[in-house]
Amino acid sequence: MIPFNIPLYLGTEIKYIKAAITKNHQIGGDGPFTKACSDWLCQNAQIPGAFLTNSGTAALEMTALLAGIKPGDEVIMPAFTFVTTANAFALRGATIVFVDIRPDTLNIDETLIEAAITSRTKVMVPVHYGGIGCEMDAIMAIARRHDLLVVEDAAQGVMASYRNKALGSIGDLGCYSFHETKNYTMGEGGALLINREDLIEQATIIRDKGTNRHDFLAGRVDKYSWVDLGSSYLPSELNAAHLLAQLEAAEMVNQQRLNLWQHYYERLKPLVAAGYIELPVVPNHCQHNGHLFYIKTASQQERNDLIHWLKQHQICTAFHYTPLHETPGGQKFGRFHGADQFTSNESLRLLRLPLYFSLSEPELEQVVAEIVAFYKR
Repeated sequence: MIPFNIPLYLGTEIKYIKAAITKNHQIGGDGPFTKACSDWLCQNAQIPGAFLTNSGTAALEMTALLAGIKPGDEVIMPAFTFVTTANAFALRGATIVFVDIRPDTLNIDETLIEAAITSRTKVMVPVHYGGIGCEMDAIMAIARRHDLLVVEDAAQGVMASYRNKALGSIGDLGCYSFHETKNYTMGEGGALLINREDLIEQATIIRDKGTNRHDFLAGRVDKYSWVDLGSSYLPSELNAAHLLAQLEAAEMVNQQRLNLWQHYYERLKPLVAAGYIELPVVPNHCQHNGHLFYIKTASQQERNDLIHWLKQHQICTAFHYTPLHETPGGQKFGRFHGADQFTSNESLRLLRLPLYFSLSEPELEQVVAEIVAFYKR
């Protein structure tokens, strides 16, 4: 069986995990491995602040607190995203306003955003699907015209960029995920990227349960206390140690994933020429990271038949999000602005293929061969 995903494991992680346990390091939050990961993120993205969190969801929840979201506020995002993109803001009482996606990149259609803005809009959340950047120049221009905060959901975007700027570093705030399904993993984990100096101190308080504990540990106060809203968003040092080993090998891992992605692309192009499938589109000004590879079939039924065919031949595949505006939660906490021209239809045709660091070339060729066999029946 060729699985859909195998979490990244390089073999070097155990060295750092062992060090975290045996060298009198603290294994709670904010130890040396957490700091090393945060420093790597700041340097890689060229931003003033980065905070490791216990999940990508936690990072998103922190942005809602930093934005001061309250009941009645509105937050604009695509419906083609994971539930936590919306949930982080709905938890604070916001109404989620969904906007249609582009059919090429499956990212939010930047030309439709401005019409969805009202006097209650506070935040825009572009989601970089598959590590391919949204049109951030246009999005940032809209945000500045309307004085809105931009939170990049770059959960899938580590090592990807838009016009040579790291995804997650272009808006006011950015969020990464280090879940086991991502290119780099700490099992469960994430990071908040901060591109504004004025938000760093507040983020520090929010992440540390709403206290000024950081000032206490730095010797700036003689005791710490509750000063604002916050929660327990710190990851364990054991998780951070695991992640650091992978971040230090990020260039190598990224190149391997790009090689696999490109191999799929080249081998499946004949099916595009024959009119059977569509392949991902990467704009010239975007550098992706090989996070996922998908094909788009002619219909939902064809996709389901292909999934069944591949499963019969010991290959696991997956579709992706159910558009949030079609779900009970999305209908309760949000609304879709304008026409759903592409979101629902594209989601029904999309099929993700196995793609992970340890996927071998013979395995990839087997996946391609079975897809070709399906269409040549």
